[in-house]
Amino acid sequence: MISMAFWGAGIGLGLWMLAVYVFPPRPPLRPLIDQLKAEPTPAPILTAGSGSWATGIGKPFVNALSSFGLPGRALRGDLAVVGKAVGDHLAEKAALALTGIFLPALVQLVLLVAGSGLSWQIPFLASVSLAVGGFFLPDVHVRREAEQRRSTFRHALSAYLNLIRVLLAGGAGVDGAMNVAAGVGKGWALEQLRTALMTAKLTRTTPWAALHQLGVELGVRPLTELAASVSLAGTEGARVRASLAAKAGALRTRELALTEAEAQAATERMSVPVVVLCAGFLVFIGFPAVLNVLEGL
Repeated sequence: MISMAFWGAGIGLGLWMLAVYVFPPRPPLRPLIDQLKAEPTPAPILTAGSGSWATGIGKPFVNALSSFGLPGRALRGDLAVVGKAVGDHLAEKAALALTGIFLPALVQLVLLVAGSGLSWQIPFLASVSLAVGGFFLPDVHVRREAEQRRSTFRHALSAYLNLIRVLLAGGAGVDGAMNVAAGVGKGWALEQLRTALMTAKLTRTTPWAALHQLGVELGVRPLTELAASVSLAGTEGARVRASLAAKAGALRTRELALTEAEAQAATERMSVPVVVLCAGFLVFIGFPAVLNVLEGL
């Protein structure tokens, strides 16, 4: 009965996925009308890269996964930071899940040909575990890489603020200081700043509006605060050199605190294997004594 139930569930799931692929669900009418009435949003500054090896394998399942609202809003922001398209990410999730499903079956087939096959429960549990792990593994990787890029961007932003402050002290204007400071260094963070400033120049918008949009897309709050300060300077002529110095110092202090917290967490994780080893040693020593006591009872 249990095996028949599992086989029935698997066949039903496969038929449902096939039906969703052949007849994709139609979106509701209300969101489409809202899209027609909505004001046009500016083009995103962050661009997505090319597809990976899994795009071709999992592409047929992208629409089915998108119908479930995947990925979420937070994960979409992380994908934008990493520079990965949503369709490529969903295709990779589907490809890894399919690999996890069929890999134990392939191993079981090889073992059956060799004459030493396992019971069906072990390949089934392995397929389910690997499929679930493969489905969520790209999400974990994207979140980790996005957080690393945000940390790198905050470090670069601190140096960028100091350069702007030096240029303002030398008599440069706000727009000129921002462009010159962005063109000094190299790296992913400063490249994004240069792209935002170039986008503002080509679209004839203010640089601080482009920086604010970039801060929202990256999820970096200090950049949006910088855009607000520069906007105040550009529209009302306020003096921002002192405020930029304060922001740079606060950003360095925050990053130093985060670095110290990560170092302390790593130190605590290093002590876990030692504790486990000591506990195993104590069990190894105390087991004979406990066994003798129990036999004496």
